[in-house]
Parts: sequence; structure tokens; C-alpha cells
Amino acid sequence: MKSMFRPARAPDPAILDDHRPLIRRIEGRLGRRGAFRGSLSLGALAMLTGCNAEEPKSVQAALLAVSGFNDRVQSWLFDPNKLAPTYPESRVLKPPRFNAYYEIEDVKPVDGTTWKLELAGLIYDKRPWNTGTMSAMPESEIIIRHVCVEGWDYIGQWSGVPLRSFLERVGADLRAKYVAFKCADDYTGSIDMATALHPQTLLATKYARERIADPFGYPLRLRTSTKLGFKNPKWITAIEVTNTYPGGYWEDAGFNWFSGI
Repeated sequence: MKSMFRPARAPDPAILDDHRPLIRRIEGRLGRRGAFRGSLSLGALAMLTGCNAEEPKSVQAALLAVSGFNDRVQSWLFDPNKLAPTYPESRVLKPPRFNAYYEIEDVKPVDGTTWKLELAGLIYDKRPWNTGTMSAMPESEIIIRHVCVEGWDYIGQWSGVPLRSFLERVGADLRAKYVAFKCADDYTGSIDMATALHPQTLLATKYARERIADPFGYPLRLRTSTKLGFKNPKWITAIEVTNTYPGGYWEDAGFNWFSGI
């Protein structure tokens, strides 16, 4: 008798190779929760999802389903009141390490004198902000670890406006699901509202108590202690509060959306 958990005919393992980037994201995030890092196979995929492992489109749909399930599990496990570890100033890396979807020599500096922060979605006061109005807000400082999905990390010292304070100031609907960001370099990203309201989530304007330099996100970038590095967009030019899933640059390419650490 054939096992109901095994394909009747062994599919071509090369099918998974076509989706290896998405598999690495799924395994990496599941691995952080003690699941099956490095163990995803066609058989496991078929067992978990009931997909036809011989069809590339079916495999892609199944992988996205597993990724979405993982996002939901992480959101259930997230504690909005738990603080990430902080570190002494002596361990701060100066300058911070650069990361983006392009090389540092391709950075196009933002003119702070003309920069505007546009607001959209479920926000009462949508008047744009500039560097002057942003700098007038009370600031907080955190020294936390930046963790990249590629495996490297560093300790960074960030100062800025707590995102919760900013959202309250502009009359954002704090019951909404998502906060989305657009950036001067055409990068997009989004986080869940619970992370946006976390006490260690900042709209950062300074690094090591100095204005953030151009290669690292001047004049405004997100800095949260509970997300992987790519969830912290730089050179922010727009913020939207919404109940419609906004995705993001890497998320739309298959990275896990929640991406907590």
C-alpha cells in the first residue's frame, strides 16, 4: 500500500532549486523558532501543503502558503512589551555598516532643506513634515543589535522620535494593521502596528548622537529592535497607516513579511 504522505512518483528535486531564495527565507525564520532549518524537501512540502510537487506553480504557491503561515505564527508569538537587549556605548560600531539593495557608491544623497515626509491612509493630520518639525519632537536613544538576513550583525546607537509618539501626534488609527514606508531610493517596506508601537521602535535621525550621514538614511530612517535589517527602511519620504497589506521591496520578492528576531 502506498503511503498517503508520499508522492506516488518521485518529483524532480530541481523544482525546488527554482525557488531556493524563498526556501532559505522560510527555513531561516522557522529555524529561529526551533523548526526545521535546512530540512524542507519536496516530500515535506507535499505533506505540509498537499501541493502537486511536480508542478512549479504549485510549488511556488505552496512555499508562499508556508511563508504566510510562518508570518502568522510569528505575529502570535510577538510580545509588544518585551524589550530587546541593549548594550554599552563602548560596543557601538562607528560608522554603522551600510546595507541596501545596491552598492554604497550608488547612494543619491537627500537634500534635507527640501525633504518632506508625506502622510497617507488612516491618519487624521496629513500635513507633511520637514526636518525642522521632526527635530522639534522629543527624542529617545537606544543601543541595540542590527541583525541582517545575510547573517552579519553590529551594535548601533540610534536616536530619534519614537514611532508611537509620532503616530499619536498625527492622529493615526492605532488599531490599524500596518504601517508602510516609501523611500527616496524607491525602496518600500512595512511593519505590523504592534511593532510600530513597540517602545524601541524609532524614526531615527541620529547615529552615535550625530546626524545620520547620507549613506545611512539621512534625514529619516526606521530603527526597530525586533525586526531583521531589511525591515528598517532608510531615506523615508512617506508613511501610510492602512488595513490593506502593503508588502515591500524584499517581501514582494519572497522574503518573510514579519521577519522578527
